[in-house]
Amino acid sequence: MVETTHTSGGWPSVFEPFRTMGRQVADWFAPASEASVDAASYRVVLELPGVEDKDIEVSVHDGVLTVKGEKTSSREKTGETWYFSERQYGAFSRSFRLPPDADAGKVGADLKDGVLTITVAKSAPEAPAARKIAVKKG
Repeated sequence: MVETTHTSGGWPSVFEPFRTMGRQVADWFAPASEASVDAASYRVVLELPGVEDKDIEVSVHDGVLTVKGEKTSSREKTGETWYFSERQYGAFSRSFRLPPDADAGKVGADLKDGVLTITVAKSAPEAPAARKIAVKKG
């Protein structure tokens, strides 16, 4: 796909920088994540530097694991002049569809050093129930 720049008299459109702002804002607030699986569980890891545990909500509903939160920070300094800031603030939400054998009742979440690790246990496979068959005398 080729992106074009609209020009007016040789100058880019004033609105050009805002064309992709929605996507860029979503990228800023969508934490990087990875998912893995082992014999007993599924694991989702999200990078959440600067986010406190009290600002994170983990839920499972209809087979979807959702992580919501907000990165907030406040500091007050007087006598300094700021030229720029690359700090990021805002709310985020990430959702992950769980496999059918994930046990939504056995979910754990641990935040350490800005990394949230969520573990979802796998359901034990159901063994076919034994049933007694009556023998008829014939």
